Amino acid sequence: MNKISTDFAVVETSTVQNLIYTIRGKQIMLDSDLAKLYNVETKRLNESMKRNKKRFPENFCFQLTEDEFADLRSQIATSNPDEGAGGRRYLPFAYTEQGISMLSAVLRSDQAIAVSIGIMNAFIEMRHFIASNALMFERIKAVELSQLEYKIDTDAKFGKIFNYISNHEESSQKLYFDGQIYDAFSLLASLISQAKKSIILIDGYVDTGTLDLLSKKAANIPTTIYTFKRGNKLTTSEIQKFNTQYPTIDIQIDESFHDRFLILDDSICYHIGASLKDAGKKSFALSLIEDPKMVTDLLNRL
Repeated sequence: MNKISTDFAVVETSTVQNLIYTIRGKQIMLDSDLAKLYNVETKRLNESMKRNKKRFPENFCFQLTEDEFADLRSQIATSNPDEGAGGRRYLPFAYTEQGISMLSAVLRSDQAIAVSIGIMNAFIEMRHFIASNALMFERIKAVELSQLEYKIDTDAKFGKIFNYISNHEESSQKLYFDGQIYDAFSLLASLISQAKKSIILIDGYVDTGTLDLLSKKAANIPTTIYTFKRGNKLTTSEIQKFNTQYPTIDIQIDESFHDRFLILDDSICYHIGASLKDAGKKSFALSLIEDPKMVTDLLNRL
């Protein structure tokens, strides 16, 4: 590891490199960091620069704006001790590589010369590192650009899908073939979860599989099941346990229906070609009843 050696201190090149920042597209060091390395007060360092202003054009030294200083402070883990608890009274000056070289001339000390040479070496090492790894940086940049382009393309595709969904109503009819048990379960669970006030299920044959689907309803949605006496495989104990966690289901015996219906909120009704407990085991269809009068007549019959 290269070091800056003086009678006063030994500063490692890596330490200097950690104090180099990029602002306005230039590599710079702050006046307060340089003052520590030169073992002088920040105020004295800047006074020397101002007394020799002609030697420090803007590409050698410039004062940070408030936004630049705020952005820089957010990148630095700890503030400089000489700033004090209340922070600096003025915006810091930034010195470029040329400006740092000029400082050794205006400060006029052996330590300033030795430190400036060491800092120059640190800048040179950084440039060598960047040049030696230029291909790697280009590849990283290419990968990042590719990822960004992929994200933009993916977002655009999803946008088209969502626009299509929002502009096209869901089909009022579904057909499921034997073996599509999960698909059928998923659809019925989704419909049940949409109920906001009540659920009515007309199904001649019910068991714990029916309860599995009804457990997907929103909390405290009252549910009534109309079923056959011989088709009801639910015990009183099973219903009580279900109601403890998912209140409340009421079982009504009704032998007058052949088909199965799912009625949500007394207004939306689906005709189902299979008992909920058997959905997907054999081919069946599900249809939305779109005539409001038919839904009303069905509710009146109940």
